[in-house]
Amino acid sequence: MPQRTVFFISDGTGITAETFGNAILAQFEMRPRHVRLPFIDSVDKAHQAVRQINHTAEVEGRRPIVFTTLVNEDVLGVIQQGCKGLLLDMFGTFVNPLEQELGITSNHRIGRFSDVSKSQEYHDRIEAINFSLAHDDGQLNRDLELSDVILIGVSRSGKTPTSLYLAMQYGLKAANYPLIPEDFDRKQLPPALVPHVKKIFGLTIQPDRLSEIRNERRPNSRYASLDNCRHEVNEAEAMMRRSGIRWLSTTTKSIEEIATTILQEIRPERLTY
Repeated sequence: MPQRTVFFISDGTGITAETFGNAILAQFEMRPRHVRLPFIDSVDKAHQAVRQINHTAEVEGRRPIVFTTLVNEDVLGVIQQGCKGLLLDMFGTFVNPLEQELGITSNHRIGRFSDVSKSQEYHDRIEAINFSLAHDDGQLNRDLELSDVILIGVSRSGKTPTSLYLAMQYGLKAANYPLIPEDFDRKQLPPALVPHVKKIFGLTIQPDRLSEIRNERRPNSRYASLDNCRHEVNEAEAMMRRSGIRWLSTTTKSIEEIATTILQEIRPERLTY
């Protein structure tokens, strides 16, 4: 397929435009070139964006795809009038019909992170990230009662990225704790986790995939050997079954899929979006 460029234009961070746009593009077998244009918050910047889009159209001989989440009507007007790309205005598509249906006007707020100094949700999210970083890989056993979820599993099974995703995306305090040979020898959960077993969720992984991941970090080591990976995974899964802990395999799942499954299982009362 010929080169196709996709622009994500926003007067804020562009996270909404890019997330929504990528979800739509994932339905098509293509690998477009991504161009991010955040903070397009003035008419002058809008004209610059139009020039960049139109130049791309001329060079590639195909009109670019342009996703926008522009709130400022003057800025959006410049894009609408001058852009030679396929323009997909996500706010116009969804906000305007909702205004009519609800009978109220949207606040036309720029971005989900505006007025952060006044947002308790934003501060809760930052606190959750700090908590998850402090409780990564079993570094800190204190304050586990404050956690929303505690992830356990063998080393390199996906605990850290999942914990941080839950904190950053949902504002959840997610601790994670590695299961190590000493735990397997005792046939018991680490003592610090026992009082919080209802908050624990387990991650496992197929041994051959685990061996591949570990070999990238410590090639040709016992830590990465397939036999050792099989032993650790078997022991970890047996321990989780004995303890009545819910768990899933991360082998073929994305971080988003893992996090969604965890949320369905633990059903935290407090969620931040």
